[in-house]
Amino acid sequence: MAIANVSRYVQRQHTSVNNEKAVSSDPYADIEPLLEFDWSTTTPIKIRPFKPRYHLTMALETCPLPELVAIDDTYLERMALRRSVLDDHPKETYLCNDPCTEAVFEVYAWMFGTYLPQRYPTMYTLVDQYEGTVDSKQQRRSLYNIPANKYIPLEAPSAMEALYILGCHVDTDILILLPSSTAADGSPIYHLEAFVCCFPSGFKTQEKLGLPLADIHKPVPGYKAKIEKSMDRFFAKMELGKAVRRANWAITTDISLYSQGGTHMYEDGKTEETGENEGEVTGRKVVENRKTLNVDAPDVEESIEQQKKNVRIEDCRLRCERQTLHRLTKTKALAFMFKTYQYKLEDVKAEGSGPELADAIAGLALGSVPDMAFYKRQVVWGDKVVEYLRS
Repeated sequence: MAIANVSRYVQRQHTSVNNEKAVSSDPYADIEPLLEFDWSTTTPIKIRPFKPRYHLTMALETCPLPELVAIDDTYLERMALRRSVLDDHPKETYLCNDPCTEAVFEVYAWMFGTYLPQRYPTMYTLVDQYEGTVDSKQQRRSLYNIPANKYIPLEAPSAMEALYILGCHVDTDILILLPSSTAADGSPIYHLEAFVCCFPSGFKTQEKLGLPLADIHKPVPGYKAKIEKSMDRFFAKMELGKAVRRANWAITTDISLYSQGGTHMYEDGKTEETGENEGEVTGRKVVENRKTLNVDAPDVEESIEQQKKNVRIEDCRLRCERQTLHRLTKTKALAFMFKTYQYKLEDVKAEGSGPELADAIAGLALGSVPDMAFYKRQVVWGDKVVEYLRS
């Protein structure tokens, strides 16, 4: 009943604005609401970004600001998992360098004070709370998270606390970048200066803190030659009030959302994981690394063959990220945000996308960066996954 009342109220307000033909001059302040949104019946987005040949490009498209955060029927389950990951791995999942404090506060204030209550009024509503004694009550404005039955303060006591709260209530990982250095031509170079990242895909976000884009992407084959300059230019020129999005994909050999190793092999031929991952979370269970593939070892082929045997189709997932980028209006920092989706291979096959994904897997070595096949660990899982998808 409370949700319905909130929805009707917002709808009346929205209708009134439309009747007055009000024109917004601030895209950050007027977020188009989803008045009838029901998170519990909304299925996760199906992302299928794979192509027959892999070409390393930015592959950006325009994203309306209201569409930055996507919510679906996994919300409460994912929030419980995110909170568990944050509590179990605080030093790995959220950090902030001092120069980024104000940008973190800006993301926090906008997300909870403007974006969420406007975009999802059936899930989040602004309320007044009162604290203190009968004689000296103090009013505090909060955001009420209806599905979680929790109140979110509109001001956080510290940047670290702000990141933690964001991680507990928004099913989207957030990385904030600042122009912390300059190139030889005087153009700004963006560095990762703060993040809350519960679902890394095979990388240790804490080791990326403070690094420029080029160093963050250093392990990626072809990055420097193909898109490094374009990325730096695009980040430097990103306009206020605009947002872009892209999607990527990978095949993982486990079901973990929090994975700080195991998705990639790097250009020097090393991989951070094989088998079960360091810091890997499967439901609520955390397991540690047990094996590492060293391609310099004399038995490397034997090691690869052994790992192939350990690949279980029922544990493999198509893992996709829905990534967005936008500039903050006050600090002018950039917020890179991504939501991770996992799909069982049996579901991909059942929908008829099996042959298309199989072609894309084979095409990793056929595009502009053939080394991408090795980087994505195709040598371990490729044969078995392709055979299954085409069967």
